Amino acid sequence: MYLITKFSEFQLATLCTFLIHESVFFLSGIPSIYFERSGLFSKYKIQKKNNTPVAQEKCILRLILYHVCVNLPVMIVSYPTFRYMGLKSSLPLPPWRVVLSQILFYFILEDFVFYWGHRLLHTKWLYKHVHSVHHEYATPFGLTSEYAHPVEILFLGFATIIGPAFTGPHLFTLWLWMVLRVLETVEAHSGYHFPWSPSNFLPLYGGAEFHDYHHRVLYTKSGNYSSTFIYMDWKYSSKYNERKLMFLIVAYALCRCHITCVGHSKCCHI
Repeated sequence: MYLITKFSEFQLATLCTFLIHESVFFLSGIPSIYFERSGLFSKYKIQKKNNTPVAQEKCILRLILYHVCVNLPVMIVSYPTFRYMGLKSSLPLPPWRVVLSQILFYFILEDFVFYWGHRLLHTKWLYKHVHSVHHEYATPFGLTSEYAHPVEILFLGFATIIGPAFTGPHLFTLWLWMVLRVLETVEAHSGYHFPWSPSNFLPLYGGAEFHDYHHRVLYTKSGNYSSTFIYMDWKYSSKYNERKLMFLIVAYALCRCHITCVGHSKCCHI
């Protein structure tokens, strides 16, 4: 109620959305930098190589520049479209079943659009001139999730906003979707696979190991183009993902039966 009375819908949909994004992104992404520098949780690090402090600082400074000069203007320019499609900020909040169904739809649609867009970025010319910026970090850490060429920010960012643009959700739903999407992509780029990582519990979720493989393999052979799930890669991409999908599902089933996976020291540590 306070936000609605103190700020206009335009301010809520643009400036407040930007501030929420920045807060969630940096607060969730910075810990992986600390982990690298301190050696904390090193046994869970997927790659043994660490990024230099100079490389980490370069990433942070470039992110601030792109967020202010690209992300914020896009939020401002796209507001009329969201408003036209039915975006609202008034009370009451939508029922949870509506919120959850919309969020699920956004994840599925975003993953589908992102897969094909990302795969296109791995064609020779686009990779060389655009997507190679994101792959400057062969050993990713949380903040590298949004480190990209401005063209890529606009291109793949379309996958994130297309769902909400179609449905015209409540602003609360839009914020929740943004928070979950940011947390997902930061986790996928974290460089760490923990016992509590979502990929240990969600059979079709890719996670850090899935995306880390994409960063450390040559761009022409990497596969693993999806943002969240793995079924698109299993269906259209590399054999690695077919094995990954089958093993993940089997391991998950075994864990549910409390059976230790053969050849792994910890059940469901894939």
